[in-house]
Amino acid sequence: MADAVLAGAEGVLLDISGVLYDSGGDGGGVPIPGSREAVKKIKASGLKLQFCTNETQATRDKFVKKLQHLGFDITVNEVTAPAPAVCRILKERKLRPHLLVHDDLILEFADIDKTNPNCVVIGDAADNFSYKNLNDAFQILINLENPVLLSLGRGRYYKETDGLKLDVGAYMKALEYACDIQAEVVGKPAKMFFQSALTEMGIEPHQAIMIGDDIVNDVGGAQQCGMRAVQVRTGKYSGVVELWSGSLNFVLGLSLYMAHVFTMKLLFNNDALFY
Repeated sequence: MADAVLAGAEGVLLDISGVLYDSGGDGGGVPIPGSREAVKKIKASGLKLQFCTNETQATRDKFVKKLQHLGFDITVNEVTAPAPAVCRILKERKLRPHLLVHDDLILEFADIDKTNPNCVVIGDAADNFSYKNLNDAFQILINLENPVLLSLGRGRYYKETDGLKLDVGAYMKALEYACDIQAEVVGKPAKMFFQSALTEMGIEPHQAIMIGDDIVNDVGGAQQCGMRAVQVRTGKYSGVVELWSGSLNFVLGLSLYMAHVFTMKLLFNNDALFY
């Protein structure tokens, strides 16, 4: 089954958190066994590689430096992340954001006009998700004639070294419900986000494979974009069937595409499910 999924592949999109490392702890995270070697083998295989992440607790530069410190062969240009993407949207649409994001992400918005906000940008704000901060964002949105909520991903939770943590999606849903609006997701599983990564790689969806630990945002988002997908059994993977709208392929795939080694010259050492 793995050979069928990998046939004709020219590039790999690789998730980071839960696939390469688990965040948290004194050192900022712990590499998942075999992940550093897997990155090297993917690059040595001749396949194009782009890291596709919803990480929003640090600027892209700072995030990459942390991964390099952990021993990963990775550069800033190889990383597709939500914050740079949303900054392009803000400039194109002349939007002035109220930011509900992590303190370490603020620098990404240094050249963005934030006076008199006409939208809200929400990311994984961690401890900044207080009642006051959420209510401030709510008040801005509810008083806008045409409220715009831009969410840097919509994940429900992610894994750190000390367990699972609530992700931005839970807080995004609270603002959607309170304001009776629909957020615009900038990040996985949005098709536009995947397409931007593919454009940087210079390949088409059918030539790419997405590898991630999230059945909805990684696997589901990739399939909806026309890619094939592999779910590794690390990070937030639990073995529990999670249904997501619009994908009968996933419901069938979980029982049919089980595999234990990611081959095709890569020898990805984590257990994996192929879709």
